[in-house]
Amino acid sequence: MSEDILAKIVRMRREDIERLGLNFGIEIPEKREVGHTEFLGNAGAILEVKRASPSKGDIAPDLDPVGLATTYAEAHAQAVSVLTETNFFKGTLRDLIAVANLMESRRKQGLHACAVLRKDFLLFEDEIDIAYRCGADAVLLIARILDDEQLVRMAKRAASFDMQAFVEVRETDDLRKLKVVTDALGDAAAKTIVAGVNSRDLATFHTDPLVPASVRSKLPAKAVFESGILCPADATYARNLGFTGILVGEAVAKNPPLAKEVVHAFESGSENARGKFWKKYAERKAAKRAENRPLVKICGITREEDGLLAAELGADMLGFVFSTTKRLTTEEFVRSFAEKIRLCHPEQAQRVEGSPLLVGVITDPESVEGKTAIKLAREGVLDAVQLHGVDPSNLAATAIPYYCAARVGEESDFDKVAALRKNGEPRILLDAKVEGTPGGTGKTIPENLLREKAGELPLWLAGGITPENVGAIVEKFRPELVDVSSGVEDAPGIKNAEKLKALFAALS
Repeated sequence: MSEDILAKIVRMRREDIERLGLNFGIEIPEKREVGHTEFLGNAGAILEVKRASPSKGDIAPDLDPVGLATTYAEAHAQAVSVLTETNFFKGTLRDLIAVANLMESRRKQGLHACAVLRKDFLLFEDEIDIAYRCGADAVLLIARILDDEQLVRMAKRAASFDMQAFVEVRETDDLRKLKVVTDALGDAAAKTIVAGVNSRDLATFHTDPLVPASVRSKLPAKAVFESGILCPADATYARNLGFTGILVGEAVAKNPPLAKEVVHAFESGSENARGKFWKKYAERKAAKRAENRPLVKICGITREEDGLLAAELGADMLGFVFSTTKRLTTEEFVRSFAEKIRLCHPEQAQRVEGSPLLVGVITDPESVEGKTAIKLAREGVLDAVQLHGVDPSNLAATAIPYYCAARVGEESDFDKVAALRKNGEPRILLDAKVEGTPGGTGKTIPENLLREKAGELPLWLAGGITPENVGAIVEKFRPELVDVSSGVEDAPGIKNAEKLKALFAALS
């Protein structure tokens, strides 16, 4: 088995320490010469001095750390993260010293001064001392590369200097370690520990914005969404999830003027219903990961018995069509059904295995039907709306929970998908395109198109999925979610109980 990226970084770093010492051959101050700013004392953005990365190579190889940190401070970032790892990120302790001295100068001038984070793959307690002497206010501690005892020792050393320990987690065992270190610090934990959850898997460097969503409820109040923030919409999304900080690297290092927009987007956002929907979905996805099957949405529900059976069989989402098709539903039915299913599954508030998420499907947000679905989502009757072929820009500025669906029939249709992803949409449903029909046609997306995209993005698939072909679709494309409508019907909006049972049996 080949060495993963994280293991390689750590191995090479150990070799450098053996050869050069913990200061990596760089002259550092004998004692700390600058003041202190609490790391993430207030909610806000942490912006990064970052020249390169293992996945992207050179990002901004010629950046001036002082000039870039000045831009960040003028954008009113709460903190500056300084990468000091050399082999893959091309940072050094000199960068840390320079940025810390800049912030000291700004403090003395009465200007906004950011806290300074040393971001590195720290392994030893004495590295905390070095970070402190270089002017860091906080240090990154990656739970994945430290055992329980070492993590606790390093966090306590940080606390002894009145520094914050920024503990990065991602996997289940990381969360256990976070609890261990929090318990070990006792009352000091509230001030010392800041949790961060990385949307990037450091073993593969792939990112997924739903990973932070899936664990937000398990983190302390002060928590940071790390990586994958590429635009202001991403920053707003992280704030909607209830994070008190974001850590942004590549996007602002490559394009410093973006810093002000990202900071503003995060600070002007708030935890809301949109974030709640994505947390519910992500928690459900994480809980079912061991089952090794996609999540299932049954769409076009028009009868109570069909929705209740789908829920009993294990549906994760139920879709109600608010568009002038044969599957058109009514406000009265959805209100009644929502009340009924939540009474049938009162454990929903405590367990992700509770009742399915309820989604209103709209094709025109300005129509009477579309406005009804949006109203129901605003009131919490629906968990979200599905924007089927609709520009999300109007809803994106609101707290209404939504996700987008794009119709795909040819390669050029993926341009729309790419644009949605670039604008911060965490997931996009791909539906088979049939001119003049929004969905539920029984047609499938051409396999050659899906084959190219499988593995490139988490697939939510709709169009022509049946009990007979769902097994092959899952095997070929490994979708995260399948959306089924006509494939389990006798007629539009009339589900067949045996077909529903056969669908879930094929996925078990």
